[in-house]
Amino acid sequence: MTSANAAANLSRDETAARSASISLRDVRVELDLTGAPDAGRTGFPTVVTLEFDATVEATWVDFIGESVERVVVNGVDRDVAWDGARILLAGLEGENVVRIEAVGAYSRSGEGLHRFRDPVDGETYLYTQYEPADARRVMPCFEQPDMKARFTFVVSAPAGWHVLSNQAAVRTEVHGDAQTVEFAPTLPLSSYITAVAAGPYHGASGEWERDGLTVPLGAYCRASLARHFDADEILEITRQGLDFFHEAFGFPYPWSTYDQVFVPEYNLGAMENPGLVTFTEAYVFRGASTDAQHEARANTILHEMAHMWFGDLVTMRWWDDLWLKESFADYMGSHASAAATRFADAWVSFAARRKAWAYQQDQLPTTHPIVADIPDLEAAKLNFDGITYAKGASVLKQLVAYVGEDAFFEGARRYFRAHAYGNTTLDDLLADLEAASGRDLRAWSAAWLETTGMSTLTYDREAGELIQTDPRPHRLAIGCYALRDGRLERTALVEADLRDERTRVELPDADLVLINDGDLTYAKARLDARSLDAVEEALSTLEDALARGLAWSALWNATRDGELPARRYLEIVRRHAPAEAHVGLLGGVTGNAAFAIGHYVPIEARAEERRAWLDLTWAQTHAAAPGGDAQLAWARALSGAAAFDDARAGELRAMLDGAAPVPDGLPLDADLRWSWLTALAATGHAGEADADAELARDDTATGRTARIRVLAARRDADVRAAAWHAAWDDRSLTNDHLDATIAGARTGESRSMLARFDDEYFARIRDTWSERSIEIARRLVTGLFPASDSLEPVDAWLAANADAPGALRRLVIEQRDHLARDLRVREASLRGR
Repeated sequence: MTSANAAANLSRDETAARSASISLRDVRVELDLTGAPDAGRTGFPTVVTLEFDATVEATWVDFIGESVERVVVNGVDRDVAWDGARILLAGLEGENVVRIEAVGAYSRSGEGLHRFRDPVDGETYLYTQYEPADARRVMPCFEQPDMKARFTFVVSAPAGWHVLSNQAAVRTEVHGDAQTVEFAPTLPLSSYITAVAAGPYHGASGEWERDGLTVPLGAYCRASLARHFDADEILEITRQGLDFFHEAFGFPYPWSTYDQVFVPEYNLGAMENPGLVTFTEAYVFRGASTDAQHEARANTILHEMAHMWFGDLVTMRWWDDLWLKESFADYMGSHASAAATRFADAWVSFAARRKAWAYQQDQLPTTHPIVADIPDLEAAKLNFDGITYAKGASVLKQLVAYVGEDAFFEGARRYFRAHAYGNTTLDDLLADLEAASGRDLRAWSAAWLETTGMSTLTYDREAGELIQTDPRPHRLAIGCYALRDGRLERTALVEADLRDERTRVELPDADLVLINDGDLTYAKARLDARSLDAVEEALSTLEDALARGLAWSALWNATRDGELPARRYLEIVRRHAPAEAHVGLLGGVTGNAAFAIGHYVPIEARAEERRAWLDLTWAQTHAAAPGGDAQLAWARALSGAAAFDDARAGELRAMLDGAAPVPDGLPLDADLRWSWLTALAATGHAGEADADAELARDDTATGRTARIRVLAARRDADVRAAAWHAAWDDRSLTNDHLDATIAGARTGESRSMLARFDDEYFARIRDTWSERSIEIARRLVTGLFPASDSLEPVDAWLAANADAPGALRRLVIEQRDHLARDLRVREASLRGR
């Protein structure tokens, strides 16, 4: 039996009533995964025993799967009453033991228990992913964060497999070709952070010791990726992080083990399951990798590690306070990276990448406060966004500047001691931070956590004033730079506290006034005319990477807002990106430049800008230091440029065929080869035979996914149409294969081939939302939204579908806003030229 999203949704009010009447103590979960290698088996037996007290005679347990076979309440068999999402429990007493026997479904979407078959060796791998509410796809449970329990997992799996869960194994029995592993009971956990992974994973082990505490460490990936797995670096970052958090949080690591498993077809970057953290295997670098990629992985490791305290030890009561874990973890990922690892400039990447995500999200009509109103699970699913993560982390950075780092961490220590293994709300955290800092934080909370939008900061040179829209309290610094002999040099750094719309500041004369130098606050900072001229002339001469990042950010925000003509922005990129030494900044700038050409440059000027961009990426791929990060970044940017303009198709084809040398030092690995081949397919210079030949070189999971994209990207209207329909209709596509199909259909100049499906898109999305999982439906709704030159079709759908599910309407409204911005900025660029 299946369940539509509407039936599976859970509201805040009904779950609050359930937790008020049910006191959950213990849960035993028995999973039989011995049949997983048999592709013909779609499901697995799952048996759950729940022990709880109740003050009501009936409640429900959440479960989405193939069937519910038996429900036993206090030793009495009950008729199975299951609607595909909820199992009715009747005849409850004060103390209850409930046993449910069911069959779960193996997942192909990354939700619940995902099953993957490795094409390299035919091996099968399993892992779970639950947040916010997919534990119910594996085990009948009370699927809400404030119903914590001690979970005991017992897993039967093929003999020889690694079987992992949140705790260490206490019993393993082998019987023929199978094994049964029982794990120690957990400390109190919410269902969404329990986890299981099983399969013939390749593993590396170690341990971490501190103050008499010893924690076993493990790092795992698929066996076919073992030769690419740099476990030593992963475990080194892990030890550095545990050292840092042990000291900073003053609360010993609360879980018995620390395993990290890198898994295929993963929907997220990572998930903080205590003792068993899961990561996307994109962090296993099978080819060349830049320092920025290693920094991003380290940041993610530390982000998830911070969750062992923020989120796992102390958990939000409901998803309104999702920020209580995600904002803190996002902040801690960068803070710990800078403080404890070799990535000392992690805040540069945060300013350039994470805050850009926040600024974009916060300008959508669907923006929300950091402390959000989350009425149900569908709303929760969509709030894992740039507000909850990056804006929240930015605001915490401002808070640290306000109360001081010592007080901030003392407040965190008090919070952990007071609420360990419990659930909290915003008020609980503020109380502990106020006690530690001696400051009243209610006004700060009201200004930053409970409002939407951002201030835009400008400097009025004539008045000597900083002006802010949407006034909030800011503590920041203003950098003053002089342009001398073609270089920008900082001559003064002036600190300021802003509260009102206008604040008088005494600044020396400067060619560049860089507002928010040091990136202490969350705001869009504008460059005045003189500062813009200075940046246009000498941006790349700024010695400090963070200052360059803030200048790049100011330029991009002004371009997105239509205040800086897109073509002028692109000219600045062409002038200064080749000299950008920070590969993280370079990657962001090249991505923004490509986006600006496709979205913000007026259509009549687009071909000229595409050719200029292709020429620059081609030239820099050859001119950058051989074998360096910049060369690899430019070679990747070349892939995107070549998908629109075929002026270099012959040379790219010759290099792929071995008929021409690649630029000195450039590692033409499998990933780059597929990327270039996709570009050739999009311009009509590669076809199915080429994709098959490339697959023969790289017949791996990644290679097979890449082949799907190449085939979907071929410049043929019928091919693109087939890919468009396959995305909607082929239910056999895994999450990654769906992504590849959508990306292929949209590669290069696709609009002329897909415009005929605009009406069909709007006719499909509501049924798709009701029939598919949220994860899959979201990819279709956002990935195939029409890149039209008119808002009329989407406005007509919104008007006719006022009663559509709120989460679906939110996605459509956001896509409409992106399109409206494109049209508005193109028009502004035409005027500004």
